[in-house]
Amino acid sequence: MRVLKILLVAVLLSVPMLAAAGSKDIPGAADWYLHVDLQQMKSEEAGKPLYDWLRDEALTEVKEEAGVDIDKEVHTVTAFSVTGEGPVVVIDGDFSTETRDKIMAIIAAEGDISPLKASGRKYYRIGEDDEDLNYNDGNINVTLDSFDDGGWISLDVKNKILITGSEERMKSLLANKGRVPGPGKGNRGALLVLTAEKALLQAGMNTASMGDDSGDDLDSKILRNTEQVAFLLAVVRDKLAIEAELITTEPDMAESLASVARGLISLVSFDDSMDAEAVAVLQSTKIEAKGNSLSLSLAVDPNLVVRTIGN
Repeated sequence: MRVLKILLVAVLLSVPMLAAAGSKDIPGAADWYLHVDLQQMKSEEAGKPLYDWLRDEALTEVKEEAGVDIDKEVHTVTAFSVTGEGPVVVIDGDFSTETRDKIMAIIAAEGDISPLKASGRKYYRIGEDDEDLNYNDGNINVTLDSFDDGGWISLDVKNKILITGSEERMKSLLANKGRVPGPGKGNRGALLVLTAEKALLQAGMNTASMGDDSGDDLDSKILRNTEQVAFLLAVVRDKLAIEAELITTEPDMAESLASVARGLISLVSFDDSMDAEAVAVLQSTKIEAKGNSLSLSLAVDPNLVVRTIGN
């Protein structure tokens, strides 16, 4: 499992500000999701600086250590978790025979190479994994939850690698040719999903499922007063558009958090150490509270984003 984890951490590094993890097609019962479109990122002019940073920061290292060329082979990664089922990861791409052979070697070392079958497709049991994988370079800290009770993996759907913590979820994916059935319209309680035509990344989290965070820092206070959060990174003309939306516990809380956000931006604007361009971007940020929803949106020069996450 370690090679697969290293691959996923490299992808997660593209959003260090939210190391949770999906796409618009996620189960309504998901606790978190992440969807990264690497192919879109490197094909869009505004996405290329971010992709170049990601390649230099992590993808080259993965190729050297694990022999998996994410740059050439991986197109998108979708991950989510459902309570009681554990994580689900769907990796789309053009996988070489060499990469598939390496994954089979991992299965042989850590699982059972006797194939199981569902819907005419093969899948394999992978062993227990007692340790999480932590990546920390001093600036970015990413933890990828382990498959504590083991899991299942399949390479038998064209252009996909499927990894699940639940055998029933694996069977469902194989029956649906690796596609994840979405929540459908009007599914109350489904995770909030933001959409855009040229989305590079989408992520969301059901913060209520994380339990009570009794910390006194600002992040903890916000967490205690929100039920869901969603994040979107997309291309709009020559800019990277960043959108975030929080569903708060009460309408009054949305107004309070909006006021806090505007106040923080105002305070930061007086910081002489802040880059003038960054200050201008922050001052143009749109913050709106409506009902129990708080939305934030801004457009940023991609090079500024790279400079910011690279510091």
